[in-house]
Amino acid sequence: MDFNEKNKATLGLQRTNTTYNNTKMIKVKKEDALNYHMDGKPGKIEVVPTKMVSTQHDLALAYSPGVAEPCKEIYADKDNVYKYTAKGNLVGVISNGTAVLGLGNIGPDASKPVMEGKGVLFKKFAGIDVFDIEIDSTDPEEFIRIVKSLEPTFGGINLEDIKAPESFKIENALKTQMNIPLMHDDQHGTAIISSAALLNALELVGKKIGQIQMVINGAGAAAIACAKLYVALGVKLDNIVMFDKDGIIRPERNDLDIYRAQFVTTRKITTLDEAMQGADVFVGLSAGNVLPPEYVKLMAPNPIIFALANPDPEIPYDVAMATREDLIMATGRSDHPNQVNNVLGFPYIFRGALDVRATEINEAMKLAAVRALAELAKEPVPELVNKAYGDNTINFGRTYLIPKPLDPRLITTVSPAVAKAAMESGVARLPITDWEAYEHELKERIGIDQKLMSRITTQAKRDPKTVVFAEADNYKILKAAQIVQEQRIANPILLGNPERIKAIIKENNMDLYGALIIDPLAETEEARKEEYAQILYKKRQRKGITLYDARRLMRDRNYFGSMMLHNGEADALISGLTRDYSKTISPALQVIGVEEGINKVAGMYIVLGQKEPYFFADTTVNVNPSADELVDIIGLTARTVRFFDQEPRVAMLSFSNFGSVRGDIPDKGAEAVRKAKQRYPDLLIDGEMQANTALNKNLLRENYPFSELAEKGANTLVFPTLTSGNIAYKLLQEIGGVEVIGPVLMGMRKPVHILQLGSSVRDIVNMVAIAVVDAQNYNNQHI
Repeated sequence: MDFNEKNKATLGLQRTNTTYNNTKMIKVKKEDALNYHMDGKPGKIEVVPTKMVSTQHDLALAYSPGVAEPCKEIYADKDNVYKYTAKGNLVGVISNGTAVLGLGNIGPDASKPVMEGKGVLFKKFAGIDVFDIEIDSTDPEEFIRIVKSLEPTFGGINLEDIKAPESFKIENALKTQMNIPLMHDDQHGTAIISSAALLNALELVGKKIGQIQMVINGAGAAAIACAKLYVALGVKLDNIVMFDKDGIIRPERNDLDIYRAQFVTTRKITTLDEAMQGADVFVGLSAGNVLPPEYVKLMAPNPIIFALANPDPEIPYDVAMATREDLIMATGRSDHPNQVNNVLGFPYIFRGALDVRATEINEAMKLAAVRALAELAKEPVPELVNKAYGDNTINFGRTYLIPKPLDPRLITTVSPAVAKAAMESGVARLPITDWEAYEHELKERIGIDQKLMSRITTQAKRDPKTVVFAEADNYKILKAAQIVQEQRIANPILLGNPERIKAIIKENNMDLYGALIIDPLAETEEARKEEYAQILYKKRQRKGITLYDARRLMRDRNYFGSMMLHNGEADALISGLTRDYSKTISPALQVIGVEEGINKVAGMYIVLGQKEPYFFADTTVNVNPSADELVDIIGLTARTVRFFDQEPRVAMLSFSNFGSVRGDIPDKGAEAVRKAKQRYPDLLIDGEMQANTALNKNLLRENYPFSELAEKGANTLVFPTLTSGNIAYKLLQEIGGVEVIGPVLMGMRKPVHILQLGSSVRDIVNMVAIAVVDAQNYNNQHI
């Protein structure tokens, strides 16, 4: 056995069940990753930020002699550097500080805070590691030589704040000489983001990109890159008029470099006001306050102004908007709508390029990023974005042309688009084959691990069902309904007053076109209510409900919605956001009832931790279940855990460990486990035991090695009382560090799910996805 084979056995590396690019993914410590082989084939290494060197063995793995093995492997094949080091996730942010935004030529030392800040954004938004390097040289040839020599270190290079025209020469030379993705973000980042804004602005005003007249004020690196990308998108070169600090770019000027000379105009124009006459678009990449309001009045109807100078735009936002009511405007500032912010691009562009090991960032990849950003802006905005910006009205339109920087969907939208473009254009060396797994990995990189719910949502989209929302006169419900409709998770039916519902939709710029709205109080619904009342009366006449009571109850949206589900007019029911749980579940129990063979329903919460999901039951229904009732709850919970593609490892919780303390609760728990093992012989279950014992497999092995849970610990926790279960999940939910999904109502005859009072929009969307999959599986394995 060679050195690496020994260490595979010694380290006990933990493999995940995820694969993409036809390679297995594992999580190992950085020092262990140096010595990892996987059956002689490349494995995707996700480096855990842990550098523990506390023993001689650790030291041997981290440095000598262990480090010699990957060195020899890389020497034999340079591409192995991506297997055994962090190069594949490392970007160099490199500058000489000659053109720092808003500050000018401040030199390499003073530019370092900007470069460090850029590194923070790479890490925060895309999980990319960064070394910032400030080079004390203004000689392009020397700068090129230095950066080229760093290629063995980095997986990609982000050039930053280098003045034009040197920046053009530097980038062009390095792209030719280097075999890793490289981009001068000041040029291309601004071009990509503003291009997405341009496409959407033109769509809103109904203008064709090939017909517009454009004025570009500024002829530096960003302006040239923007103009070239606009042309690639369809703007005609002859329709662009460009100005620099010395005036209009005309062919008779003898001071033009090759970059500005691409954009000379032969039109009989000499001044900015002449150029603005009838112009459709003005793009400012120059200096503050150089565009007078009267020039804006000269533009064509529905003009578009991108005033991108920072910190002061070419014309103040308020002044411009007061000048023209039909104006669409973007700036580089965060305190105005439509901020053209490069952070919308560079983290995700590099992420996609690195993940397919692209040899460059080409035009196809930039255009893919443009179109991905433009399309994302047209999708419903997540509630967490609304909260981050304190605005529930964010919706595609004149004041929302491009996504917000804090939108978590950027990484799963832009990065895959860039990666696909790299593959299609032939510059990818490591093609992605499993895009669903890739999306999961992207979410994990920024701390969004939603594997479980992603699977459920994906399954729901395969066959969307009709879901009735009993509380549709509520912003959160309507926002969730919009999202599930747009994403084709479900077809919503909205119960409530139509005028009130439509007012909320309009007030918050939502789009629920085509969603059916039903008002149980409307005269048009009298016949339906009478039919429902007769059915309820027959069901409950020996339970104390008169026909008069049944007719009255049908005015209640929970009864009305439950009857729609009972009659097959809907596939699932969602309610409970604004009402007490017991008051919400009662109508469903009376109308829908429990499934055959079930004595009592139960509630379960899913707790998404860092390691794996955990399942808590009963947390919502049964106050003090007996041992026999606990057995029913155990069976329901185990079946539901399998519904989520997890194998249940059940612990019956108590304040005692295997009889260490006697009492009603420990005795009840022990009896429930004994009976559950008899009823469900294939179920992995043990107890009663304390919660920490159930979750800590090392504690189980050391003190209770006889336990069936000693090998892996528990993932399914059954609580002895409603009090203990309810307190446990609410504490976790409020303390933080986990996401809590639920409650999932188990044992109903048809899919009914009761929301937690005050649930977020994301919670509601998750519950709808669960309800849809529950409805899909209704005939054989519904919850």
